[in-house]
Amino acid sequence: MEAALWQHVNQALPQEAVGVLGGRAGVIQAVYPLPNRAQDPLRTYLADPGALVRVLKAMQADGQDWLAIYHSHPQGPAWPSRTDLERATYRLPYLIADARRGELRAFLLPGGQEVELQRSGLPGQHAQHPAS
Repeated sequence: MEAALWQHVNQALPQEAVGVLGGRAGVIQAVYPLPNRAQDPLRTYLADPGALVRVLKAMQADGQDWLAIYHSHPQGPAWPSRTDLERATYRLPYLIADARRGELRAFLLPGGQEVELQRSGLPGQHAQHPAS
């Protein structure tokens, strides 16, 4: 799963990537990239609402739970921006990928509390992806 997330992040450059993670029993089993429809996708993200609804329906039909949201910061850091905190809507972990440093961290937003994810689906906090 980690490779699929990083592949999406790298393909989206120089724009921010956005997507959701699905799975069962808290174990991430699928990465669902979504189109970024933000007005300024180089600096922020907005998941395409129609694509998000389709993915959530597909996850439900497959018996998956929506486990997390991810997005990238092309120039880093893997820390919530003010915009991330202000726009946080869902009570799920938000993974932030620092595309420049290859760092992935997870947070509960809008509070900003860093959380660790189980390594069985994706790496936990402070995880580094291998350099390409």
